[in-house]
Amino acid sequence: MIAPESTVLVVDDDFRVASVHVGFVEAVPGFRVVGQAGSAAEALRQARELRPDLVLMDVYLPDGDGLDVVRQLLADPDPSTGSGTGPAVIVISAANDLATVRRAVQLGALHYLVKPFGFAELAERLTAFRHAQERIAALGDEATQDDVNRLFDLLRPAPAPASAPEEGRRLAPTLQAVLDAVAARRTDVSAQEIATAIGISRTTAQRALTQLEQSGLVRLELRYGSTGRPEHRYVVRRR
Repeated sequence: MIAPESTVLVVDDDFRVASVHVGFVEAVPGFRVVGQAGSAAEALRQARELRPDLVLMDVYLPDGDGLDVVRQLLADPDPSTGSGTGPAVIVISAANDLATVRRAVQLGALHYLVKPFGFAELAERLTAFRHAQERIAALGDEATQDDVNRLFDLLRPAPAPASAPEEGRRLAPTLQAVLDAVAARRTDVSAQEIATAIGISRTTAQRALTQLEQSGLVRLELRYGSTGRPEHRYVVRRR
């Protein structure tokens, strides 16, 4: 059984930065952005209406503190249970002072990413969150200590490999084919273009490109048009 997509609300006062984060989230399989807010008031309204699984929360907002929003969200009762079970939160902020970080930890934030950060850093934490959610769904009403230990281990992003495979060697066949197709292009390329070139589905191509980007073999670039969300384009990362 395929788990439903994890829904995400992105909160940032800078629309362009928020759009980049939306692009990052939607490049990770299993996630779907359902809302984007640029203020504390809008973040609260959308979170209460949309009930996302996860919120990416900026700290500096024009009308308030993002961590105050987190506190209110975590105290909000779930309409179906009446209990305080708000969304999970990953804080994304330029704030790196210890007081702010400590407060985020005390409020129960899953992770804290200091801006600017790359796609791979966010993707690791999103993937860890999804794996933990899938594990929770598979458990019964009670958890053993071993279950709890595994859940908290899952929330820690996997360490990056010491080095990426040289020139793509030792990659799985599909990953190698996708990498070769990207390398064959003189310009950046989309998941759909790769899928058409080597005869695989766009979903498979996107998943492979995400893995290659996380391994440091390709680089994700966001191309902005006049309207709409940025297009994801990929190029080989030269060493």
